[in-house]
Amino acid sequence: MTVDVETETEIEIARPRRQVAAYGCDPGNATTWYENIKSVEWETAPPAVVGSRIAFVAHFLGRRIAYTYEVRAMTPGEHFVMSTAQGPFPMETTYTWQDTADGGTRMTLRNRGVPAGFARVGAPMMAAAMRRANRKDLLKLKQTLEAPQ
Repeated sequence: MTVDVETETEIEIARPRRQVAAYGCDPGNATTWYENIKSVEWETAPPAVVGSRIAFVAHFLGRRIAYTYEVRAMTPGEHFVMSTAQGPFPMETTYTWQDTADGGTRMTLRNRGVPAGFARVGAPMMAAAMRRANRKDLLKLKQTLEAPQ
């Protein structure tokens, strides 16, 4: 069963698209706006470019998860794609950004993958938990970027 979490995981942020995208696709900012990500360590030199490797440690559904993402594709200000083949849930994460009519940004966060082994049994529960986490993380990103400077 494929888990694909995109529905209802978008938000409008009252900041220009280039600003939101630059902040959002910098893995060094992840611990600021992702509740479950506890640490980030570059395996290649920053900034993020296609082929960059970044190690993350997260806590999700009561478990510690360590994984390394590789940047697969990016168009500055438009989309950013990372994926990992590690662990019980190989996953791809995609961010996209679009201008809104009032000069802000609509950001979409999508996670998708195919759980392996035991993780396959809990796939529907995992998808719901990921959707909730994505919504909370996007709200935190919005609050961070819209805060008075």
